[in-house]
Amino acid sequence: MRRNPARRAALLDASIEVLAREGSRGLTQRAVDKEAAVPVGTTSNYFGNRDDLLVQTGARIYERLRPSEDQLAAAFAGAHDQEGYAAMLGETLARIAAFGSGSLALLELRLEATRRPRLRELLTERVRADVAENVTQHERAGLPGDATFVRLMFLTMNWLITEQLTLPDVFPAEERDHLVREAVARLIGAPATDR
Repeated sequence: MRRNPARRAALLDASIEVLAREGSRGLTQRAVDKEAAVPVGTTSNYFGNRDDLLVQTGARIYERLRPSEDQLAAAFAGAHDQEGYAAMLGETLARIAAFGSGSLALLELRLEATRRPRLRELLTERVRADVAENVTQHERAGLPGDATFVRLMFLTMNWLITEQLTLPDVFPAEERDHLVREAVARLIGAPATDR
């Protein structure tokens, strides 16, 4: 296996784009070679098989989606109340939507994970770690709501992201923003002030 980290990252980024555009059935090593504009066979030099490519693509998506520690700290520092928390979630939604191909590819990987134990293990560990980190950050920042609130917001935001990426006209931007504010208000237990 080759070990050029920059080439490996470029191949994984190409894999993300293929997954988002063609779905998991379209993800072949040859398709990744073409997307990355590298000689045929390059991807097979870096990834021993399709499972390896899928698992490493999943890891790369999370690597690219994750904000920096400074961004995380700033986001939680500004989320000191209901309004700030809703704003933080709106910013999160915008950041994830900006890497739409990554989120679409992740949806494909989630479906693939139902048939691939190694991929399911990676995604399960990753999502559990994300939820645990969100709960910890939430509690550390002294934000309103408890661990169940954080888990419910995680689930709510995940489906809203899916909706925005797959059927964006269902909830226009203004309604989407209202729904985020309303979800925060209702899950905390205070009625929202608008609408």
